[in-house]
Amino acid sequence: MFPPGVGPAADPTEGTAPERTIRSFQPRRSRVTHAQRQALLALWPRWGVEIDGRTRLDLDELLDGRPVVLEIGFGMGEATAEMAAADPATGILAADVHTPGQGNLLRLADRAGLDNVRVANGDAILLLREMLPERSLAGLRVFFPDPWPKKRHHKRRLIQPAFVALAASRLAPGATLHCATDWEPYAEWMLEVLDASEDFVNTAPDGGFAPRPANRPLTRFERQGLAKGHRVRDLIFRRLP
Repeated sequence: MFPPGVGPAADPTEGTAPERTIRSFQPRRSRVTHAQRQALLALWPRWGVEIDGRTRLDLDELLDGRPVVLEIGFGMGEATAEMAAADPATGILAADVHTPGQGNLLRLADRAGLDNVRVANGDAILLLREMLPERSLAGLRVFFPDPWPKKRHHKRRLIQPAFVALAASRLAPGATLHCATDWEPYAEWMLEVLDASEDFVNTAPDGGFAPRPANRPLTRFERQGLAKGHRVRDLIFRRLP
């Protein structure tokens, strides 16, 4: 898709042997538009991060000393760009494997004059485990992850006790873990897993789901779910000291 050394790598871990994990995502192959390709060619060298499992990221250097929120899975990037524009003092490290979405987010950030967005290519679990220091994140967002609805695929769901423990180790005390889903069984699953963690406390007054905060824009995917009658659930948990 891109010349060697230009744009996001097809496999950032090529040539290494990272620990094998059950993947919570499926790579999506779809056409990259001309505008997305041009954004990747022009901006990836400056704003792109390869999740290779080898590089230890210096977040202060990467995002100019801003507090950093990691966003796992951003689709086409519209909501991410909107949140970045609304909070320029916060850096967003947005991780995904969808090349058109990566290009579109870079295009949106450039068009809006945003300099607080970086786009990471690859497995976010590898990013958390191998490339981010402990207590380095000001927040973590997981919006509308694949619900893996079939029972035999539940092991592929991202929100699992092991993931929550890993996330807790990378979040600073007081940082928030914010999840959202329109799949009710997955929402219940998330609530059960997060409630069982000794590292987090639920910010919802009743200990259940949280109202959608004003700073989380409606995504294209969410609008589609709402049009189908799906109920969207937010879960906002705070990292304990």
